[in-house]
Amino acid sequence: MSIVEKQKAIMEKGASNISRWIGSTTSVMLHTLLFIISFLMPILGLVSFDRMLLVLTTIVSLEAIYLSIFIQMSINMNNQKIDIIQEDIVELGEDLEEIGVDIEEIQKDVDEIQEDVDEIQENVDEIQENVDEIQGDSKEEEDIEQKESEILLSIQATLINLQKEIEHLRGGK
Repeated sequence: MSIVEKQKAIMEKGASNISRWIGSTTSVMLHTLLFIISFLMPILGLVSFDRMLLVLTTIVSLEAIYLSIFIQMSINMNNQKIDIIQEDIVELGEDLEEIGVDIEEIQKDVDEIQEDVDEIQENVDEIQENVDEIQGDSKEEEDIEQKESEILLSIQATLINLQKEIEHLRGGK
């Protein structure tokens, strides 16, 4: 930071502090006390009334000039801060718009993913139906095999009975 910038910063801080102090209760009490002392001095015969008014008027005029300068400096500093804040608000608004666009894109992606999930669910449902059909077919095949086995056993039993009857008939001759 250069010397000029340091001096400027000190002046701005001083102006801000003086402006803040002038608006305080302490400042009002001090000025009131100084005015009372100023008007008591001619009454006590310490200075003439004209001289007191001349000095008081000069001091008050100088104070008013400097005070208006300090107040203007404070206003200028506040305006600079307001400008910076307004720029930040504009940038924030742009950022919010970008975030809004990003949210819309994310919502579209979520919708697409939901559609994909729905399609996958349909495929899973179809596969489950196929599995159920295959299991049903397998059960039917088991039922058929069981019936065939029962028929074969029945045929076998009938053949055994026929064979016994044939032997019985042969033996009876």
